[in-house]
Amino acid sequence: MTPLVRTGITLGLLWGLGVALVWWGLPMHRRQGLEARVLPYLRDAPRPSGLLVSPHGARSIVGPLLAPLVTVLSRAVDRVLGGSDTVLRRQQRAGDDANLERFRAQQVLAGAAGAVLGGALGTLLAAWRGGSAVVVVGLVGVGGGLGLVGWDSWLTRRAERREARMLVEFPTIAELLALAVAAGEGTVGALERVVRLSRGELCDELRRTLADARAGANLPTALQGLADRTGLPSLTRFVDGIVIAVQRGTPLAEVLRAQAQDVREDSKRLLLESAGRQEIAMMVPVVFLILPVTVVFALFPGLAFLDFRL
Repeated sequence: MTPLVRTGITLGLLWGLGVALVWWGLPMHRRQGLEARVLPYLRDAPRPSGLLVSPHGARSIVGPLLAPLVTVLSRAVDRVLGGSDTVLRRQQRAGDDANLERFRAQQVLAGAAGAVLGGALGTLLAAWRGGSAVVVVGLVGVGGGLGLVGWDSWLTRRAERREARMLVEFPTIAELLALAVAAGEGTVGALERVVRLSRGELCDELRRTLADARAGANLPTALQGLADRTGLPSLTRFVDGIVIAVQRGTPLAEVLRAQAQDVREDSKRLLLESAGRQEIAMMVPVVFLILPVTVVFALFPGLAFLDFRL
């Protein structure tokens, strides 16, 4: 048997094995196990992160191999960085489910991506300027650290942006609630009407509050959950006002209008403060760029004339 024939037989066997694997991995040949069929109905059981558990089948081959490593690294990152309660709190403020395991896995992947980019940059610099391996290793470490810190900062930024949107929506929602209550609606009925007619982040939180109330919790407890999930003092005062009005029978419409006005005043104050900071920031290029250039243009002719006479 010639080498060409042996090579052809080997390639044919490899090709046939590949075709067989692809055929075996088609969806019609996959069967879900008992765990995959039962878990969707166990709502009270904590679900693991999707980054650590890959679906059955041939869709993900690398996932099952990397899942144990990601799990170990996630636990190590959690032990080193700490702040688990803060992470869970920020996840709730950002509108995500409180899942520390998923966040740590995503943080590990972000750190790995940063390390890869740092290694690629270090390799390019070493190839271009003939640097040593120490530079590459240092850039890998810096990239990984930036990836970990950047993912944490991104979660904080998402929470702050969501709370800013909720502050913008709050006066309108409070006015709609006041109108509904003044028209004769009860507290729950007014909340349902506003949720049905509105869209936005605050409306989603109110919808979740109503879902908690329908699930068996009383309205003050469900509203307190709304205040606990957000980090806004305005919403905390809003919840306290509704709870006090419901428990003591005070006029709810006037309370809601007063709170909406307070939030508008706070927004104006924050806008003025932001404008003051921007005004100061605008002075930086004027003082350090435009003013020196103006001085140079004003003094240069005189200096040149003095040099010419000398």
